[in-house]
Amino acid sequence: MVVEFVEVYESTKTHSNDKDRTYSLREVFVNPEQVVCIRPDNSFKQKLLEGTLPKNLDDRQEFTRIYLNRGQVGLDVVVVGQASMIEQKLNNKQLLKG
Repeated sequence: MVVEFVEVYESTKTHSNDKDRTYSLREVFVNPEQVVCIRPDNSFKQKLLEGTLPKNLDDRQEFTRIYLNRGQVGLDVVVVGQASMIEQKLNNKQLLKG
C-alpha cells in the first residue's frame, strides 16, 4: 500500500546559485515499507519565507524530508506537512473489509 503526499521539487534545469532555483509541487506516492527516516526540513521553510516556493503555499506551512531505502542508492523527497503528521500518515493501517 502506498501513501500520497505533495512533493516540493526543483523545477529548474540549470542553476548557477540558490537565487536562480525555482520549485514546483507534484503528487508523490511513497511505500511506507521503504521509509528509513523522516526529518523536519527547515531549509524549505526558509525558502517559503523568501518567496522561492510556489505562491499558493501558506506561510505557516512546514516541510518534511522522507528518506527512502532503494538498495545501495538512497533517495529522499521533501513533502509538504509537519513531520508528526507525515509519520501518522505513513503508519496508518487500515483493515480491508471482506
